[in-house]
Amino acid sequence: MRLTYWLTRFMILRLLGVIYAIAFLVAINQLLPLIGSNGLLPVGIYFKQVREALGSTSAGFIRLPSLFWFFQSDTALLTVAWTGFILSLIVTAGFANAPILTVLWLLDMSIVHAGQEWYGYGWEIQLLETGFLAIFLCPLIDMRPFPGRAPPLPIIVLFRWLIFRIMLGAGLIKLRGDKIWRNGTALYYHFETQPLPGPFSRWFNFLPRAVLKIGVWFNFLAELAAPLFVFWPRLARHIAASVIILFQLILIISGNLSFFNWLTILPALAGFDDGFWSKVLPQKLVRKAETAAANEQPSRPMFITAWAVTIVIGLLSIQPAFNILSPRQIMNGSFDPFELVNTYGAFGTVGQERLNVVFEGTSNDTTNNNAQWKPYLYKALPVMPDKRPPQIAPYQLHLDWQMWFAAMDTPDDYPWTLNLVWKLLHNDRGTLSLFANNPFPEKPPKYIRAVLYRYSFAAPGNPDGLWWIRERLGEWIPAMSVNDVLLKDYLQRNEWLP
Repeated sequence: MRLTYWLTRFMILRLLGVIYAIAFLVAINQLLPLIGSNGLLPVGIYFKQVREALGSTSAGFIRLPSLFWFFQSDTALLTVAWTGFILSLIVTAGFANAPILTVLWLLDMSIVHAGQEWYGYGWEIQLLETGFLAIFLCPLIDMRPFPGRAPPLPIIVLFRWLIFRIMLGAGLIKLRGDKIWRNGTALYYHFETQPLPGPFSRWFNFLPRAVLKIGVWFNFLAELAAPLFVFWPRLARHIAASVIILFQLILIISGNLSFFNWLTILPALAGFDDGFWSKVLPQKLVRKAETAAANEQPSRPMFITAWAVTIVIGLLSIQPAFNILSPRQIMNGSFDPFELVNTYGAFGTVGQERLNVVFEGTSNDTTNNNAQWKPYLYKALPVMPDKRPPQIAPYQLHLDWQMWFAAMDTPDDYPWTLNLVWKLLHNDRGTLSLFANNPFPEKPPKYIRAVLYRYSFAAPGNPDGLWWIRERLGEWIPAMSVNDVLLKDYLQRNEWLP
């Protein structure tokens, strides 16, 4: 019996539409305070620096393809984000063709390449690679959920090649990295120290250690064993895809990893064929797919294009494949400017303590022990010990993520944090929108500082109702005011102040 993939394509495109919509919604809400003309890292300054480093705008565009080389205004940023969001909703509703998916891919790539460190995560390039492959699942014109053209099998296979590299890369980076993965103790720490814990992270953290060790072995089953079977015959492929999806669902429940886990589920869906989907999807949908298959109109141009793309992806896969095999494996990197074939990996190292930087302000004229300091609350990172971690994913909070990384380094490695201090000293609305609160709604504070704390989960059922126990370690950024000459000079040298 010939295997078909009409329902597989339907499921892949619907999920892709949802993920694109989330990504563009995040951009609508956060692009301006992050990379807008008055943002923490303005894109105009960034592209100017890239142009000077590479010698010309054309060289910069070739290295970082983006529409924002030509239009860098705040209006342009929002226009791209809103256009992407609207087109994403159309795809989510069931209507997609190659031009729509091409535009979505180009708009997303424009944002990623302008986003600097805010968009330096593995799932951003993973979405670009996934979105590129999806273009060739669809006919050129026909937008119907079940068009007259069958999904090309080579593209389905390329989705399997993608999930193979994602999972195997993640497993090998752990096996080669932190020894606590190899000795089975990584989950003793992961749920507490992961970037943004969720409402169930504490429950996972306090599971019996034997269960947590089993979790590590299941991790390796999903990341090292399961991907080896995604190209096998039908039953083995279905089992492998199911194990991968189950693993991603556990990660979704146990933390806030943006849309990464949902995006990773997407290529795993290519492990299933219509025979599988016909048993789990509504029969009305199954009958529509069967009708489309019965009336299929083969397309030679679509067939030729699919094989041409497969050859290109195959050639571009040589370097990523060698990277997977290398003992010096890198993770979350690209070898071409369009991020068509990338290398992936996650949590090769797991921190064994949770550090967090909290920005605080005061309206007092002094910064000594008599000053009353008020914290700026993040939307997801822990600040107050009695606050339960919220559920944020698949939405992403870029400031919270970057501050998780920053807490493990110094302000010298994250110079934009001084620009953030300056904006808090002026009650900048855009910057404040990245936080959960403004403790100084009437007028700006006189001083801002950043304090480093160590956090650990409080035991469930403790008498004070605490979620966290924290310990103050010291100042991360000393108290600064709008009259701080050194701060002004630093901002001017970075072109953040005129």
